[in-house]
Amino acid sequence: MPPVTADPVTADHGADAAFMAAALSLSARNLGDVWPNPSVGCVLVKGGIVVGRGWTASGGRPHAETIALERAGPAARGATAYVTLEPCSHHGRTPPCADALVEAGIRRVVVATTDPDRRVSGRGIANLKAAGVIVEVGLGKDAADRLHAGHFLRAKNNRPFFALKVAASLDGRIALANGDSKWITAPPARRAVQALRARFDAILIGSGAVLADDPLLTCRLEGYAGRAKVRIVLDRRLRLSMNSRLVTTAKDIPTWVVTADVGPKAESLAAQGVVVITAGADMPIQSLGELLASRGLTRVLVEGGGLVAGSFLKGEIVDEIAWFSAPALIGGDGLAAVGELRASYIGAIPAFRRCENLVFGSDTLDMLARDIS
Repeated sequence: MPPVTADPVTADHGADAAFMAAALSLSARNLGDVWPNPSVGCVLVKGGIVVGRGWTASGGRPHAETIALERAGPAARGATAYVTLEPCSHHGRTPPCADALVEAGIRRVVVATTDPDRRVSGRGIANLKAAGVIVEVGLGKDAADRLHAGHFLRAKNNRPFFALKVAASLDGRIALANGDSKWITAPPARRAVQALRARFDAILIGSGAVLADDPLLTCRLEGYAGRAKVRIVLDRRLRLSMNSRLVTTAKDIPTWVVTADVGPKAESLAAQGVVVITAGADMPIQSLGELLASRGLTRVLVEGGGLVAGSFLKGEIVDEIAWFSAPALIGGDGLAAVGELRASYIGAIPAFRRCENLVFGSDTLDMLARDIS
């Protein structure tokens, strides 16, 4: 192999930060469309010029590094790679990305964060260093950790990243006492919900909300061309109607029902294309997380109703909240956005930090998060 002609090894920290920011932006592009893999971004730079870039493709392959190297071609030799996650070191359907970077003649790799997946977990970096590649780790780590939170939680905690979406009145109500809920928020906020759905692998809902609204639970974001979102219904007693939109479209859109019922109706649903997942009647919410992780999901959007929201909050597995609020009041007889939490003192209530506040017409969106370990 001929010698590598490299960019100067002395780092330009301003340029490094800018190129890593670009890689992080690419990482977010297919978030929600690559499960069970993480959504990675990669930028290749030589002489201060971007010669290749890539992000994990729909379905999880090809990986970001593979795409960036293919686009760069011979120009990759001697370049610096900015990658949002430690390059993989294991053989799957494709060769390891760490090996591909070495073979392409990459001279320096800047990695935002390491991969806790036991098949990688430092070996990707070790393999690069063993081949003489300069490796720097940690630039953009906080942002990368948040982007890859679903992958990390599945690898370390055996559950997906869960976000709770709520559309409520100012007093935290999601419907009138008679169940009428269309529409609490205006069209701009509802379009924002579609953009939110695009960033998740699956949308989860309780059977009560299905019976009340007969939702379709699809991502209707204009221009979205990724895979259909998995639709998950928690339905212990299997109340889901055979004529519901979820069932009648199940052969075209992945639909999972988690139930304790194993009777004839389960067989009828399966015949219509519904994946019926049998679980115990009193399955803890943490066990549900394990079940979904075992099926490859990394990011799940929980959309309701109040009992489901309360269960996830009580189980302490809500990592993010997207709270849409309309400037209207429903009153105490309305249906609460969150069911009983039964906290015995203020210090025990679920607490989040506000990350962002956005305005959509007359409605607002608070993005709230908790620290993920």
